[in-house]
Amino acid sequence: MSKNKTKKFKFPSAYTVLLIIMIAIAIITQVVPGVKKASLADTVMAPVAGMVGVQDVDLSSKVSDAMNTSGVKSALKTINSADGPLISVSNEGSVKGAIDVALFVLIIGGFLGVVTKTGALDAGVGALVNKLKGKELMLIPVLMIIFSLGGTSYGMAEESLAFYALITATMIAAGFDSIVGASILLLGCGCGVLGSTVNPFAIGAAVSAAGAAGVTINQGTTIILGVILWIVTTIISIIYVMRYAKKVYADKNATILSKHELDSASEAFSKNQEEILELNGKRKVVLVLFILSFVVMILGVIPWSEFGITVFDNTTAWLNGSPLGGWWFPELTAWFFLMAVIIGFVYKMSEEDIVGSFIAGCADMVGVALVIGISRGISFMMANAGLDLYILDKASGVLSGVSSILFANMAYVIYIGLSFLIPSTSGLASVSMPIFAPLAQKLGISPEVVVTAFAAGSGIVNLVTPTSGVVMGGLTISKIDYATWVKFVSKLLVIIFVATVIILAVVPLFLGL
Repeated sequence: MSKNKTKKFKFPSAYTVLLIIMIAIAIITQVVPGVKKASLADTVMAPVAGMVGVQDVDLSSKVSDAMNTSGVKSALKTINSADGPLISVSNEGSVKGAIDVALFVLIIGGFLGVVTKTGALDAGVGALVNKLKGKELMLIPVLMIIFSLGGTSYGMAEESLAFYALITATMIAAGFDSIVGASILLLGCGCGVLGSTVNPFAIGAAVSAAGAAGVTINQGTTIILGVILWIVTTIISIIYVMRYAKKVYADKNATILSKHELDSASEAFSKNQEEILELNGKRKVVLVLFILSFVVMILGVIPWSEFGITVFDNTTAWLNGSPLGGWWFPELTAWFFLMAVIIGFVYKMSEEDIVGSFIAGCADMVGVALVIGISRGISFMMANAGLDLYILDKASGVLSGVSSILFANMAYVIYIGLSFLIPSTSGLASVSMPIFAPLAQKLGISPEVVVTAFAAGSGIVNLVTPTSGVVMGGLTISKIDYATWVKFVSKLLVIIFVATVIILAVVPLFLGL
């Protein structure tokens, strides 16, 4: 007698999830009035366009002049023609491709491949774990606070992809699982961005966009609001991750990871756990160079001039033509390639070993690079159709009739929805702030509250949205399925949402806003 076996549902891979979303967006454009219908060619080419970018027109003048929704409606009308223009996510004249981020990730993989070949990482992680024996849990708050500082100050996001392999390997060696490693980065950086204080890609972009519409933002007030959000959400996230980490440390069966995920993580990050490598002199030098590589990366991407610091302007451009503070992915890519070669020579590796380990490391990151490109393709489709501006138009119409008491939290909820369409914080600020800031001012509401609601809304979404290359890329590196991450973080998102609603409702009253 045969038994009917029911197959257990398996959540599709990141690639399939993203492609399904892409098709869904194409279908939605067919039925939403006033947007450009996505053709079959648009859908087919979206992943490629997401990687390489698409030339388009600059809509910043149309949106920045808008004192109400008429500017958005005007922009929407321009896309109804047969050859309507492509709409920029970042309002800089092009829908930027993800090729720079993807190449950076590949080179980081090669860099890690060379460092791993030396055995310095395994020896260093082993020495750190032995030194912290019994105190491994303290790594979590320390690292999350450090990464949150990067998030709140300069919007650390894509740059964090460089740390996933190392942090995940360290957490697994310390007795936790890969979810803990990914959480340290995704939630650490993410809560910092959610509570942005001087982040130029969120607060800076919002202040600039509001200023273009004639609204002056008091940055001292936005910093106060940002600090409160940053501290509260970071503390909540640390407690949440530490509670889970304690359970896993005490009982490995408490993990929410599937057997497949555990096996994949073990194969990727626990290859040398049984072999204890000596942290000798050569490996110590490699670790110093390894740490130096990331210190220089951080110095390179912090926009020092935004804070009035000009010491690097005329003294640090000799290496790649750009001073520290002016680096972005092209400069970072060249930097890590150079450091991979230097580390190989310092460790006295042969030319064959350097090239072989570098290429092998790049190969490990190919999947991540593809995920990032496909994620950007979704943003391209929505921008190309004008779906983002359509939603913005409807959202601003809803806010125009809201009382001052509800405005901040209504704006927060609307920004959560908009952030799924435009995962770029600077892009969202550019197209929305010239609409929402004047609207708030007309209603007698502090525009600083709108800026904070924008940062909080985009920040919470970018902890989980599959349209973010950071989320999907980081999870891919850590060998975690997207469904598992959603399951793990869902309760935390509810807690953060409630805490943010309370902060946006109460704090402005105390500040007299």
